[in-house]
Amino acid sequence: MPELPDITVYIEAIEKRILGQALEHVRIASPFLLRSVAPPIGSVEGKKVMALRRIGKRIAIGVEGDLWLVLHLMIAGRLHWKKSGTKVSPPRGLAAFDLPNGALLWTEAGSKKRASLHVVQGEEGLRQLDPGGIEVLDASLAEFAAALTSENHTLKRSLTDPCVFSGIGNAYSDEILFEAKLSPLAQTQKLKRDEIERLYHAVKKNLTDWVDRLRKEAGDDFPEKVTAFRPGMAVHGRYKEPCLRCGAKIQRIRYASNETNYCPNCQTSGRLLADRSLSRLLKDDWPKTPEELEMRTRGTK
Repeated sequence: MPELPDITVYIEAIEKRILGQALEHVRIASPFLLRSVAPPIGSVEGKKVMALRRIGKRIAIGVEGDLWLVLHLMIAGRLHWKKSGTKVSPPRGLAAFDLPNGALLWTEAGSKKRASLHVVQGEEGLRQLDPGGIEVLDASLAEFAAALTSENHTLKRSLTDPCVFSGIGNAYSDEILFEAKLSPLAQTQKLKRDEIERLYHAVKKNLTDWVDRLRKEAGDDFPEKVTAFRPGMAVHGRYKEPCLRCGAKIQRIRYASNETNYCPNCQTSGRLLADRSLSRLLKDDWPKTPEELEMRTRGTK
């Protein structure tokens, strides 16, 4: 699922191409994509694009009249910049947003159609789609600590909970925990002050570094290589490969459709995280699917 660094670079690339342009047409090819009824999708057509912003892992495109298109790519959704009139080809093609200078094409791999599009009115409409997690790159240490310890969960769960932190998902949480030298199963309310501070700096450094990397990788082109598995990652997607810091083999935890990667030497004092007590902990603390956690809203547990 595209996370904060990926979404940030997506927005920057889209903004360069569509800001100030008229959104001529919205072509929706998948009947499962549009999740709102009012305002109608046709109400955005012919309106000038006025702003873009990130809401967690969502991309919000604002047009005249304070109307907003809110795109949630979920796990397999991707965006592409194509020539005007490019055909939207199901089953991968979901929609196209036509502008005078090109078309923003939206695709989704796989048979499970999880991506969603909402049309909302004004700030209140946007607020209803915002899970409410804090923006970690703007947060102070005190704000970060308060959010982290507001409930007692595993670090992996809390970092990826959109109601706690905005924009962090499975891939970058693995990288952050490796940077901080902390176990993904450490309990948030049992962390020492220096561990929280270490995690805070790891979050900021990791996300900032990856935004910079992805910007340089894309350059002036539209970002087409959006993936959860990148060669420069330290642990995510590197199961059984040597740790770049100590040489130990990277391990993983699997529960239902969730997976986390970690270095046992750097993060868990040499202990492999696999036993009955772990299974009980994951059952109580981890959702069965990434979507279950991603769809949390304000006030849910």
